[in-house]
Amino acid sequence: MKNTDVSNIDVSNYLPHREPMLMVSSVLEIDDNSVTTQFHISKECIFLKEGKLSESGLIENAAQAASGVVGQSFFEKDDFEGTGNKLVGYISAVKKVEIFQLPNVGDIIITKANLISRFDTGEVTLCSLEAQTFLDKKLIVSSTMNFLIHEV
Repeated sequence: MKNTDVSNIDVSNYLPHREPMLMVSSVLEIDDNSVTTQFHISKECIFLKEGKLSESGLIENAAQAASGVVGQSFFEKDDFEGTGNKLVGYISAVKKVEIFQLPNVGDIIITKANLISRFDTGEVTLCSLEAQTFLDKKLIVSSTMNFLIHEV
């Protein structure tokens, strides 16, 4: 069941990133297998190139959005402050990335990620996720990445 009441979640409590590296503005929906996020591209974004969000910025956005699917399982459901755990996550492989368009400063992109596979060892979690990023309902990025996540 999707959690659509995520307005009280401060995404910066759940990601280790801070400005200017934080590439998710808000979580729109999240459940055990998927997440939908929003990112407003501001002129302060460090991943800009000639007024557009660069390829590396689009990949970082997809990675931060996707990590929320598995990362949320390390927190209690009512931990809206993100104090329950400290996580470190790494992209262990970029399996596929297709970029069809670079969005402009001022644009809002929507990224949807889905869990493909997950393996918990007790110390680390290995997972594979696919993500798609949209600008005005038009697909601009499609990617598949592997992650390694562990508590510190």
